[in-house]
Amino acid sequence: MKNRFFITLGFVCSLTFSFLGPVSGGLAQTGAYGDAIQSIQVVGNQRIEAETIKSYLIVSEGEDYDEQKVDISLKRLFNTGLFSDVKIGRAGNTLVVEVVENPIINRIAFEGNKYKKDDKLYEEIQLRPRIVFSRAKVRADVQRLLEVYRRGGRFAATIEPKVIQLDQNRVNLVFEISEGPKSKIGKINFMGNKAFNNDDLRGVMATKESRWWKFLTSEDTYDPDRLAYDKQLLRDFYRSKGYADFRITSAVAELARDKEHFFINITVEEGEVYSFGKITVDSRIPDLKSELLEPLVVTREGNIYNSSQIDRTVELLTDVAGLKGYAFVDVRPRVRRNRKERTVDITYVVNKAPRVYVERINITGNVRTHDKVIRREMRLVEGDAYNSAKVKRSEIRIKSLGFFKEATIEQVEGSAPDKTILEVTVEEQATGELSVGAGFSSSENFLFDFSIGERNFMGKGQSLRLGTRISSFRKEVDISFTEPYFMDRAVVAGVDLFVRDTDFLEADFTQQTYGASLRTAFPVTEYIVMSSRYTFRRDKVETTFISSSPYLESNRGDFTTSSIGYGLSYDTLDNRQHPSRGQRLVFNQDFAGLGGNTKYLRSRASYDFYHPFFGNWVFNVGVEGGNVFGISDDVRLSDRFFLGTPKMRGFERGGVGPRDSITRDALGGNTYYTGSIELFVPLGAGAREMGIEASAFVDAGALFGIDEPPSLVNAATGLTHQVIGDSVSPRVSAGIGFSWMSPFGPFRIDFAKALLKDEADKTEFFQFNIGTRF
Repeated sequence: MKNRFFITLGFVCSLTFSFLGPVSGGLAQTGAYGDAIQSIQVVGNQRIEAETIKSYLIVSEGEDYDEQKVDISLKRLFNTGLFSDVKIGRAGNTLVVEVVENPIINRIAFEGNKYKKDDKLYEEIQLRPRIVFSRAKVRADVQRLLEVYRRGGRFAATIEPKVIQLDQNRVNLVFEISEGPKSKIGKINFMGNKAFNNDDLRGVMATKESRWWKFLTSEDTYDPDRLAYDKQLLRDFYRSKGYADFRITSAVAELARDKEHFFINITVEEGEVYSFGKITVDSRIPDLKSELLEPLVVTREGNIYNSSQIDRTVELLTDVAGLKGYAFVDVRPRVRRNRKERTVDITYVVNKAPRVYVERINITGNVRTHDKVIRREMRLVEGDAYNSAKVKRSEIRIKSLGFFKEATIEQVEGSAPDKTILEVTVEEQATGELSVGAGFSSSENFLFDFSIGERNFMGKGQSLRLGTRISSFRKEVDISFTEPYFMDRAVVAGVDLFVRDTDFLEADFTQQTYGASLRTAFPVTEYIVMSSRYTFRRDKVETTFISSSPYLESNRGDFTTSSIGYGLSYDTLDNRQHPSRGQRLVFNQDFAGLGGNTKYLRSRASYDFYHPFFGNWVFNVGVEGGNVFGISDDVRLSDRFFLGTPKMRGFERGGVGPRDSITRDALGGNTYYTGSIELFVPLGAGAREMGIEASAFVDAGALFGIDEPPSLVNAATGLTHQVIGDSVSPRVSAGIGFSWMSPFGPFRIDFAKALLKDEADKTEFFQFNIGTRF
């Protein structure tokens, strides 16, 4: 019987280092038997071909047996990850390779996970069905999954991989997960601070201590990246207060034994307060003279040292250089501390840079949107001199399209020092809208809303919409189409078709309307747009059976309106959907009388101003006013303005303005004005992710002036009806509001109290809308 023996990996390593000794200049060529290997036999393989296994060996038939070569071959087979065990031995002159194949993964499952969905966890792991199972890969995937939970603040999470053996050398892999609670921030402690107390410094940090009312935020969970960011925030805070030598000596986060709380201890060295010393500008670009740049310097000699002012100055100098075409200008503040005088001298060095031209514009990330839709929003084209202001404006215009979650423009060095490449990167978002739902509104009661629309039709930037709405007092169907670049020119063209049946409950009359509108718009300047429109409309106005107001009876009948109008708008908002900075001024005027039996001149103007402060807080001031003037006839009821919610929160729909003294029907008005001050308050990262916003507001306004006598006698009842509430005195309301982009539709709730009102006005403290758009 032939001798047979097997050498495992550990035994081979032992033989190699203990008996063979160091080998140099090549592999040892002597073996235990000294005779040649006549054949190589592979046993134990099921799926993997024997020839494939032999290809990993560095020993061949006909060669002398060499333990070092066998050792290397053994390691190579283990490193493939295909085998759970490998043995190489001899049976006479036959080299026997015995393998135990790793099983194939049949299925991967997750159990116990609630806060992380299966598809999100699946994206993190490397193992997949139908690939070879490896315990090393399983351990690596467990670590990846634990890291996912730690990034989400769940440091108490545990994951236990379970392997279920199947036939045909297959396994099911199950990750049993215990997610555990979020590890909250129990306490943030500071040591070494004297100028500012702990509460002041905690207010600077993005990380917050856990409190029961902070259930909508994730800022009270531990995040190492956020803590690193907090360290920078603390440095910026101290250095903006004059502490130029401030440093953080340690920042340690300790996890409690229960793994539910972290305690953060931060040790600081504040140093002394410095002031700005001598401030100069050293420009080394010939056509950017130092004396021309000095007025842009924000830092002033004698003022308290402030690092944010240095950064602002660098930004301003860079922008000015960008306007001159220097894309890669290098502005370096050269700082020199005078520790005895506690002053900081700064020289802003503007280093030489060639004038740069746009070599190429690359657009990436747009899968559906055509390139030209993005390119036509660029204020620069290939060959233009680089201009940083135009690059920023291009980025704003691309974001304002509403087609992308993110849109950034970065400059990359081109093929020559005087050339740059603009990399436009976008991340597309859904632009199709399909809404089918029912809801309830405090102003419209029951409503059903169906609409289908596409804001980026076929990726060409066109807008197409079909919508219908049915509520307790409104039934309407409308179709609209808009081409933003008509005939490849910067001209907007659109058409609207509409049919409406509206019951004005606040005025006790109904109006049936159908018509069409043609509209166009074109830019006058970068920020000014002029528009024009033509509208043809047929109205049938009837008073309801419960109405007995003579002011309404005189407005019954069929009316035809043929009007032409124009508009001018000035818009510098940074985002049209959710603005945080900029202003918008709009003026519109319509003339009715090109045929039909209705003649009037209607004018409206509005202004909105947005400005951010305190980080994510946004302040908004808005004013609006309008007037309609009857030409050769009085302005009829349905052409007047009505004022109330949503322009005047705290008042019912049509709750402000002239009213019948007996029936209390709203009569509308020929003139109105409104003003609003609103502060949008950030609710934290968690609320932002859920689409929740909050605001506090004050609304003011009035509606007045009608083409009716102050009193009329009702022929049927003999009662004298008078106009009440016709006053220019402002009505004022104040309140708070919340909006939520919920999975079942937008939701808006307002609590508003009327502070100043007329006796005839109708107020409403609580308003909400659900299942419809605003």
